[in-house]
Amino acid sequence: MTVWTPTDDGYADLASHDTFVQGVPLNTFARMRRDDPLCWTPWDGGKGFWSVTRYADIFEMNRNTQVFSSAQGIRMEDQSYAEYLARRTFQETDPPDHMQMRIKLARAFSKGVIAEFEADIRQICVDILDAVLQQDSFDATKTIARELPMRMLGRILGTPEEDLPWLVEKGDALIANTDPDFTSHVLDKMSTDEFRMMPFNSPAGAELYAYAKDLMAQKNASGDTNGILHLILQPSPDGSVISEAEFRNFFCLLVAAGNDTTRYSIAAGMQAMCHQPELLGQMQQGGDIWDTLPDEIIRWATPTSYFRRTATQDFGMHGKTIREGDKVLYWFASANRDDTVFDDPMRVNLHRTPNKHLAFGHGGPHLCLGMWLARLEVRVLFEELSKRITTIEADGPQQFLRSNFISGIKSLPVRITRA
Repeated sequence: MTVWTPTDDGYADLASHDTFVQGVPLNTFARMRRDDPLCWTPWDGGKGFWSVTRYADIFEMNRNTQVFSSAQGIRMEDQSYAEYLARRTFQETDPPDHMQMRIKLARAFSKGVIAEFEADIRQICVDILDAVLQQDSFDATKTIARELPMRMLGRILGTPEEDLPWLVEKGDALIANTDPDFTSHVLDKMSTDEFRMMPFNSPAGAELYAYAKDLMAQKNASGDTNGILHLILQPSPDGSVISEAEFRNFFCLLVAAGNDTTRYSIAAGMQAMCHQPELLGQMQQGGDIWDTLPDEIIRWATPTSYFRRTATQDFGMHGKTIREGDKVLYWFASANRDDTVFDDPMRVNLHRTPNKHLAFGHGGPHLCLGMWLARLEVRVLFEELSKRITTIEADGPQQFLRSNFISGIKSLPVRITRA
C-alpha cells in the first residue's frame, strides 16, 4: 500500500494553487521528469517560468548561484526591485551577502544550541500527547502537528505563552496567503497592492513587524537575554550587527516558516503511519531507526514544494535555452520522488539511507537554517507518540493546503488505540 495515491492526470497546471488542493500533482512531476525535465510553464498571473523537476538537475543548478540567483525573489510572484528590498531575508540573497548574513544567524541554530532544547521539546510532546490521546479520534494536524512547533516557537523566541496562538495565526496568514482558511487577503483572489512592501504581500507582515519591535524593546528594557532573538542581535566577530529591516523580516520568516514546515512534516508522518501500519511497529522496536526517521519523514513531506531562482545569463540545458531574466523553479517536491535517486519513492522507508533529499536545500549555500530543530522535533514527537498507541488509522478525508509553494495536510482526521 502506498501512503497516498496522486489523482492528477499528468498534465496539472503548476501555476494554479487550486491544483494542489488535491495534493501535490506527483503524476505530472513523474511525466515531466521522464519526458520534459526543463519545461516552460505559462502563467496568467505574471511572467511564465521554467520548471526543473529532476533531482540531478536541481542539485547542480542549486550550487550555481552565479547563473541562478536568489536575489530577485524565491516565489513565482513577480515583484519590483523596491518590493524585493523591502521584503528580503537572507534567503533572497546570493553569496557573499548570503554568507555574511548567515554567519550572524547560524550560531543561534547550530546543532549544539538546538540540542539543548531536547528536554523542552520532549516535555512539550508529553504534555500535548497526554492531553490529546484521551480521545479516540481527533484532527492530528490541528491537535498535535500544529501544537508542537507553536509551543517550541515560544521557547526559541522567548515570547509570552499567551502570545503564541496569535503569532501562529499571523504566520499562517503569511505563508498560507493563498488559502482562504488562513487569510482574508487571498493573494490570487484580490488586490493586495497596499501590502506590497510587507512579507508575502500580507497585512499580517505589518502586524508582526510591530510585534517584533515591541518585543525587543521590552526585552532590552528588562535585561531579558533568553531566546534565540538575543543571540541574533549580538555583534558578529567583525563588529557588524543585523539591521532593523533584516531583523523584522527574519522574525516574520521565523514565525511563518519555522512553524508551518515542521507542522506539515509531522502531519505527513502521521499520514504515513495511517497507510503503512508497519511503521508504528518499526518505531516501537527503536534502535537506529531514530537516526534515519526524521529525514525520511521530511523527504516524504517536502513542505516547501519549490524555490525560485532568476537566470543572470543565458543557460542551455536539455536542448533548450533559459534566457537572462527568466524565472526558474526548482521543484523539490518532484526531486524527492525521483526514482533514479530514491528506491520506491512513493513509500515511506524509515530505514532509508543514504537519504540525500532536497527538502533542506542540500547542494547549495541556502541549506535550511532550521534543519537541526526540524529533525529534533520530528524525532522526539514520533518517539513519544509510538510509546502511547497500538494503532492509528485515517478517520475521514484529509485536506491539503491551497498552495503551490507550501505543501501541507491542513486537516488529518485519525483514530487511535491507546497502548
